[in-house]
Amino acid sequence: MSHEVLILALTRMKSGLCTAGFINQPHPASGLTWVRPVKEHSSLLLGDMTDADGRVVQIGDVVSLNLLHPRPDPPHTEDWLTDFVRQRPRLLRQLSGQKRADFLARHVDQCPAEVLQQHTRSLCLIRPSALWATFSLDDYSGKYEAYVGFQQDGLYYPAPPTRGVPVTDLKWRALGRQWLAEERAGRLKFSHDELHGRLAAGVIYLAIGLSRSYKGTIWPLVVGVHVVPDYAAVIDYDNL
Repeated sequence: MSHEVLILALTRMKSGLCTAGFINQPHPASGLTWVRPVKEHSSLLLGDMTDADGRVVQIGDVVSLNLLHPRPDPPHTEDWLTDFVRQRPRLLRQLSGQKRADFLARHVDQCPAEVLQQHTRSLCLIRPSALWATFSLDDYSGKYEAYVGFQQDGLYYPAPPTRGVPVTDLKWRALGRQWLAEERAGRLKFSHDELHGRLAAGVIYLAIGLSRSYKGTIWPLVVGVHVVPDYAAVIDYDNL
């Protein structure tokens, strides 16, 4: 069945991509219900999130997706089996400007501990009270890393604060590559104030997702960095 999905995460995985967003169904903690479109036996690929005109879906797009049925895999209770073959994503409209700012403010999660601490679900939108970011690129190996650390409800993530939580958001990772190139640096680190200043940001929201289990361990990922006002970055899909 076709559903309108507001895309709030488009992220890098080792085996492909992952996406998530809201559908127009109420939820007590987030206002609207999160969904994570998944395929039957494999990860999403770039082609799955490309429309009939060859445009890759972006964060902030409202797209029509053929969501077949829920397929919860606790704590990933938001998973929905999705058909990308018979119906490609179709752009309906985009959320931008003041409407975007108002929407993000209204849909901050009211119980993020269910994701961050209790692991009873796996997606939430937060407005952290503090955050910092690092980007690094090793010229020799080509290894690129982006991290964000943040404080939420008096707790630090990660705890104790170290290099941060991995960021898989494609646009944020592209921004970090751009900044590293501009500064001709191998590593950049930004405090809360420095980050807001460089982005001319009034507010920064984070979409948080939980990883899949690896050797019995689950950890948080920053799957979307939502800056108000929005920032620009060009994504190189051959170099995520």
